Amino acid sequence: MTIAEILGLCIARLRALPSCVWKAEARFKGVRCGAGVLFLGRPLISRHDGSEMHLAEGVRIHSALRSNPLGCFQPSVLRTLSAEARLELGKNVGISGAILCAGKSILVGEETIIGSGAMILDNDLHVSSAEGKWCVDYAENAREVRIGRGVFIGARAIILKGVTIGDGAVIGAGAVVTCDVPPGMIAAGNPAKLIRSRSEAGM
Repeated sequence: MTIAEILGLCIARLRALPSCVWKAEARFKGVRCGAGVLFLGRPLISRHDGSEMHLAEGVRIHSALRSNPLGCFQPSVLRTLSAEARLELGKNVGISGAILCAGKSILVGEETIIGSGAMILDNDLHVSSAEGKWCVDYAENAREVRIGRGVFIGARAIILKGVTIGDGAVIGAGAVVTCDVPPGMIAAGNPAKLIRSRSEAGM
């Protein structure tokens, strides 16, 4: 191992030291954290009273600028926005500078990777009133988002309300997903369209 590699390893370990502080903060806010949950940098976490947020065993949340090869231009954001909301990350899920905001339910399956700057939203955040004004509302139009096991969500992708993504699917960088993606399929574009299966792509 070279001196540069040893130095890099030492820096990575130093960066992980504050994780216990951010984990304690998350637990103080009512987040259930499994064994081995790791925070690289301080995320923005808010849990609405009565809601549920669960980070399963081995979840890794990258928020520090240098914690991801692409760089995290912002901290990861995890929010439940209503008393009935549920946000769950399965075992060994990894996210980097990503935003997950649940007005109803966002469920992410184990071993899924959510790329730098991706967004997963189960609601529109605002609704139009009878007077034509925009009002803040997180639950009225919320529809559950389900992401399966072993999914890869590329950098800057956006997953919108009501979407189900099947096990092993791949979402291309910058994709805007408004419809379901079957297991093992690759989806890309804005709006996202099914391209081909992973097996056809040799993945």
